[in-house]
Amino acid sequence: MSLLELKHVEKSYGRFKALSDINLSVDNKSIFGLLGPNGAGKTSMIRIITKITAADSGEVFLNNEPLREDHSSLIGYMPEERGLYKKMKVWEQLVYLARLKGLEKDVAKRKVYEWMDKLNIKDWWNKKVEELSKGMGQKIQFISTVVHDPKLIILDEPFSGLDPINANLIQNEIYELKQKGATIIFSTHRMEQVEEICENIALIHKGRIILQGNVAEIKNNFKEHVFKVEFEGTSPTLRDEYFPVQQHGPSSVLLKMNNGATVRDLLKTLADQDCHVIGFREILPSLNEIFIKEVTSAKAHA
Repeated sequence: MSLLELKHVEKSYGRFKALSDINLSVDNKSIFGLLGPNGAGKTSMIRIITKITAADSGEVFLNNEPLREDHSSLIGYMPEERGLYKKMKVWEQLVYLARLKGLEKDVAKRKVYEWMDKLNIKDWWNKKVEELSKGMGQKIQFISTVVHDPKLIILDEPFSGLDPINANLIQNEIYELKQKGATIIFSTHRMEQVEEICENIALIHKGRIILQGNVAEIKNNFKEHVFKVEFEGTSPTLRDEYFPVQQHGPSSVLLKMNNGATVRDLLKTLADQDCHVIGFREILPSLNEIFIKEVTSAKAHA
């Protein structure tokens, strides 16, 4: 069941078409990747979902209801451009933002402390925001996004400025939020993170969705029948149905199958030779490769 749906959404700024006929469905309790180059329309879409701006046409549904102003309490948004008040103390800042989302002061203060403890920053309780490092500020911004237990969490480049340890900490919290029932939209340019974290994605280019679906299914649809063979001893000699794509040192090679050849044929060919195969697996394209291919194709047909 979908938590969020966009139907035929359009948005223009003057003569510039930011979004064109956007149809999107985000499953409940899932992690969804929103991808696209700069200027693709991701931010315009997020601003419509969060009621910062309105669509020119089309419909947006949250929890099967037309999106309303009071739905803001169900949404947590962490924008790429950070917006903290530098002169305020950290706890005051977070409690203030939590109260704007409807929490009572005592509840907000307790939940802020719990989150700061979870993210190993409770020692910064009384520090001013301007004293924080970029990574520390990122943690504070993350807490402000999730402290009110929103059903829909939108994270724009959430790992920016974080070292690997703290990035892993935030990533684990994202998984836990999903397990507790939240739906997360994850917007980033770092494809390796999308590949690791997201179940489904949508790729936006020039205001249009040019690719969407399940990550595993998309990668399978874009596969090019390339296999990595690791071996001991003599390098395999192959028929015309297979040709080397890339040699990986003296004991492995990437092979591509042509002319309707099957994996079974390839394995039989290898077995018939004086070649001791110790590893064999299909190489699927990365999301980064698919991303570049689709955007390049979209530009060529523009």
